[in-house]
Amino acid sequence: MPTAPPATPELDFRTPDEQFEGKAPFESWGRYPNYDANVVPLHWQSDYPAVASGMHNGVLPVGMGRSYGDVCLLRGGNLLVTTGLNRLIAFDPETGLLTAEAGITLAQILDFAVPRGFFLPVSPGTKYVTLGGAIANDIHGKNHHVAGTFGRHVTQFELIRSDGTRKLCSLTENSDFYAATIGGLGLTGLITWAQLRLKPIVSRLIDYEGIQFHGIDEFLDLTRQSQDIEYTVSWIDCASTGKNFARGVFMQGDHSTKRSELKPSPAPKLVFPFDAPGFALNHLSVSLFNTAFFHKQIHERVVALQDYEPFFYPLDKVLHWNRMYGKRGLLQFQYVIPWEHAREGTIAILKEVAKSGLASFLAVLKVFGDVPSPGMMSFPKPGITLALDFPIKPDKSFPLFERLADMTREFGGRLYPAKDAAMTAAQFQAFYPQWQQFARYRDPQLTSSFWERVTPNS
Repeated sequence: MPTAPPATPELDFRTPDEQFEGKAPFESWGRYPNYDANVVPLHWQSDYPAVASGMHNGVLPVGMGRSYGDVCLLRGGNLLVTTGLNRLIAFDPETGLLTAEAGITLAQILDFAVPRGFFLPVSPGTKYVTLGGAIANDIHGKNHHVAGTFGRHVTQFELIRSDGTRKLCSLTENSDFYAATIGGLGLTGLITWAQLRLKPIVSRLIDYEGIQFHGIDEFLDLTRQSQDIEYTVSWIDCASTGKNFARGVFMQGDHSTKRSELKPSPAPKLVFPFDAPGFALNHLSVSLFNTAFFHKQIHERVVALQDYEPFFYPLDKVLHWNRMYGKRGLLQFQYVIPWEHAREGTIAILKEVAKSGLASFLAVLKVFGDVPSPGMMSFPKPGITLALDFPIKPDKSFPLFERLADMTREFGGRLYPAKDAAMTAAQFQAFYPQWQQFARYRDPQLTSSFWERVTPNS
């Protein structure tokens, strides 16, 4: 496929997010760690590798900065911001195949695709990530048990290495680089464009059902009963103990077959205006929130038609919601533990969190299915995954994360690099023993603060 031509004006999206240029801080979504870097926006595919060739201290392509830790950071290095590479190239309404530059966001894809009767095959909890970032982190969604990871739906992409080499990558062409790049943390080269297979829909609506559960066993029972439901996810209360330990709300849904107007979503209007004070999110306030959230359903089981925005992206309606965690930022901990130890491991980790006195405001529990990913370094595998957000309290947060990571390792699980800012090199290398094989595909000029942290001697 040729290099992308300029887009027609009606398809030439421009990201609304602020762009930095020159020596400046570039924040991850967790806002920790805080590093300066030389920030260079890319606007045309020809900008790279010409721009990168004269740079020292390493280079890293980045998108919207929605990774939580340091996989999108490079201390003292050069960040090539790709959000200017955001043009649609081609779309086939018969097959749902969309080809676009890698800096386009999932939000922009949805604005184009939904009015034409198509939706993302896999979506994370935010639509403000780039196509290239979704590939580099091989994102997953509420439908992993039926659809697998995002990378399974990417049929091909172009990869430019820092020496100017262009590789067309697919399951049949340069398949080794295809596997290394999907979930490859942006380290194998710059993805210039990618082809994604969308799924047809006839409605913006989701046939939604919310069910209260009490404990991990009830959660697992609901999971077994929902195998034919496309989307499943649970909110879980990780602050309560005793009879309320591991209570939660199981949420499931399918795209409705009831036709509705397929129109783009309105732009969000709410903005979290300031950094919340550090004391705002504490065990008491989170416990009160959790109690209110659990009981917001008047009935144990609620059935409704729901627009896809609040179902998939409840937090996207408030811009800069990460400010609620304060200036220090937040840490996210996400593991997957395989089925053999999933139940006991999840209970043990939840008890450890409760014992720590640190409460997670956003705790998401779901299962991964057995649909394999094409990515060499992809995170999901069959079992239970739990994601927890914590405000940073240096004297407590980091020791807790080290304990939780060690427990995850003992139970045969692993952590998600896109959400990490704390795992040690020994932990990463145990979680991903294939890292040395992957390192052979890393572009010699590309690196990240995460990679240098977890492979210090590579």
